[in-house]
Amino acid sequence: MKILLVTDAWHPQVNGVVRSLSKTREQLELEGHDVTVLSPESRPTVPCPSYPEIRLTLRPRRAARECLARTRFDAVHVATEGPLGIAARRWCNLNGVRFTSSYHTRFPEYLRLRAPVPLSASYRMMRWFHSAAERTLVRTETQKTLLSERGFRNLHVWPGAVDTDTFRPYDKDALDLPRPISMYMGRVAPEKNLDVFLDLDLPGSQVVIGGGPALARYTRAYPNVHFLGYRHGDELARLLSAADVFVFPSLTDTLGLVILEAMACGVPVAAFPVPGPKDLIVDGGNGALDEDLREAIFRALAIPSEHCVEFAAGFSWQRSTTRFLEMLIPAVPRRDERLLDTAATPGLASKHVLPKTEHASPVP
Repeated sequence: MKILLVTDAWHPQVNGVVRSLSKTREQLELEGHDVTVLSPESRPTVPCPSYPEIRLTLRPRRAARECLARTRFDAVHVATEGPLGIAARRWCNLNGVRFTSSYHTRFPEYLRLRAPVPLSASYRMMRWFHSAAERTLVRTETQKTLLSERGFRNLHVWPGAVDTDTFRPYDKDALDLPRPISMYMGRVAPEKNLDVFLDLDLPGSQVVIGGGPALARYTRAYPNVHFLGYRHGDELARLLSAADVFVFPSLTDTLGLVILEAMACGVPVAAFPVPGPKDLIVDGGNGALDEDLREAIFRALAIPSEHCVEFAAGFSWQRSTTRFLEMLIPAVPRRDERLLDTAATPGLASKHVLPKTEHASPVP
């Protein structure tokens, strides 16, 4: 099956969206599918204002046109709402080609932290973007409910996953620091609400893994915190395993892939009771949810690591990718819909017709 994945978030960016899309492509290719990624990689770009690590593609319409006009894809998935995503949306609309989209980031809330843009205006733009898609994939049932309340339609859950070959329990010796070790991993940026964690008076040590636009400011402001920068692969998993509790202070994430990665390493998670964490954390089972983050941290420290590992094991990339395939829509022009059984969803591709498949459960 020939699949086009359009994304403005791609390597060398390091974040949950890039990891999710990369692992999905990897799994699709393992299953024999032909995946093309239209991204900013190897294209002229400019830095995103206030976030230079994000690169915005120049002449996105030309890039989308050249890619989409050159190849007849069985399915097109537009993963982000940036310049390439908007250009691909436009080309598909002009040419009557059906596509799916996904909602990975609460962009209106992130934008509101950086500029005085009303949430109503940002959500109006997001509804416009996703209204052209046949289906919009979201990561959790909670996110589906929240977006439905804001007028989004045709929402379907595409569950998150974790690479348990990489993220698994190791010994605690990767960090020689006073314990307990409270750790955050992820983008170091204002929207992650990281100040709330760093301002806490906690015993032991506080560790931050990751980079972002606020890293230099936080490093100066919190000299007692251990900032380790970007880490990857087995080294990252060993550092995660060395923590005693993983702290997720964000109030605006759609899922929080790092929550699953920490659990897979046997580390319980402390977070606020908000969308994202509420979909992954069983309070008292694999972590703790509390309006008082410090109290959540102390309660999470008492949770056995094996409970976390067992929970994360249910979120495989194979299962997540199967769901993704089932949600794709044949990318034939709408005028050619007579060629299709309109109830079909793709799991395998023939020349023109995609057979029916049973839908998987939206939650592991």
